[in-house]
Amino acid sequence: MKIYTKTGDQGMTSLFNGKRVGKNDLNIDSYGTLDELNAWIGLLREASEIANQRPLLLAIQKELFEMGAILANPTPKGLKPKVIKSYKTKALETAIDQMELHLEPLTQFILPGGSACISYCHLARTVCRRAERLVVALHATQPIDVSILEYLNRLSDYLFVLARLAAKNSDVSEEKWQAES
Repeated sequence: MKIYTKTGDQGMTSLFNGKRVGKNDLNIDSYGTLDELNAWIGLLREASEIANQRPLLLAIQKELFEMGAILANPTPKGLKPKVIKSYKTKALETAIDQMELHLEPLTQFILPGGSACISYCHLARTVCRRAERLVVALHATQPIDVSILEYLNRLSDYLFVLARLAAKNSDVSEEKWQAES
């Protein structure tokens, strides 16, 4: 199979159902952002500071790919949209709860940074939030099961706590944000 087709050279592409849309279509933007997030998660899988999270990070990558496939194949009107099984969102909640057992309670906002791994976690979190906003916008125009929104919301929480765990595991102090007086 050839990697290039030249069918997108004029700024158009096809959804899975064959419909031609602009490359700036909300479906494309949504699953393209999930693809970007997936690349960040792949980078996080390589970080030694959070090596114990590798199996879950791999599972997350697979879920993001599945969500991308769902968004690339819009649900026809009158049919029920595909869902992300609730146990997958629960797995994120369990991981968050387990990580928080090892962290100091959060009492202030923290600034992203402190190490490359911590910053990568925060970058992934912000891309996740962007993906969530795009899927919310897409949901306003076509049926998207809310299980996808729930998963993305929980994933951004997971990535935030993962950044905090990376800081703890690498003995990096979290930089607290304080408003100037």
